[in-house]
Amino acid sequence: MALIEVTEVSKSYRRDQFVIPVLNGLSISVPEGEFLALMGPSGSGKTTLLNLIAGIDRPDEGRITVEDTDITTLNETELAVWRANHVGFVFQFYNLLPVLTAYENVELPLLLTKLSRAEKKEHVETALSLVGLADRMHHYPRQLSGGQEQRVAIARAIVTDPTIIVADEPTGDLDRTSAEEIMQLLSRLNAEFRKTIVMVTHDPRAAEKAHTRMHLEKGELER
Repeated sequence: MALIEVTEVSKSYRRDQFVIPVLNGLSISVPEGEFLALMGPSGSGKTTLLNLIAGIDRPDEGRITVEDTDITTLNETELAVWRANHVGFVFQFYNLLPVLTAYENVELPLLLTKLSRAEKKEHVETALSLVGLADRMHHYPRQLSGGQEQRVAIARAIVTDPTIIVADEPTGDLDRTSAEEIMQLLSRLNAEFRKTIVMVTHDPRAAEKAHTRMHLEKGELER
């Protein structure tokens, strides 16, 4: 059964007087528990598709359904609540707040929830343990390596137990060893915890960890 259904989705952006088409009537199905890598050259629409699936952006045409919710029908407030409950984000540049410890960065998504302080603490410590950083929870980002910062970002992404994890070039700013560790961690989240992951990557080594690879070219899927 498909967890994510993208149906005949089109998206264009306006730059000055120009309209730039990015996606052209694209349809994909992503089963629950899938690890999907989206590949293709710059400008092919990979990140746009990822942002649409994650509810960061909206399509011009078409429909996107995640776990029976048609997210294209949600207003901005509903979409923000849906994202907070269902999507874990992993970015190329970590997006950690430098003035917060690893613990506090991971706790951020929980501040909008109704969990008690003790429940939040349990969630954060569990997430940091899963990424192998229980002993670094009181360190600040500047005290961590790039690979450790990305692991903190992954802990932040999974702390709410999201329906899907979206990762945009998660190894793009890492050396080869750190990149391999991050991909092993994502593979483990997928295999052991059945997390559905949609990842954009240019890195063939990273893409090898995915179950399925899809190539986009000029906004269309190459079969």
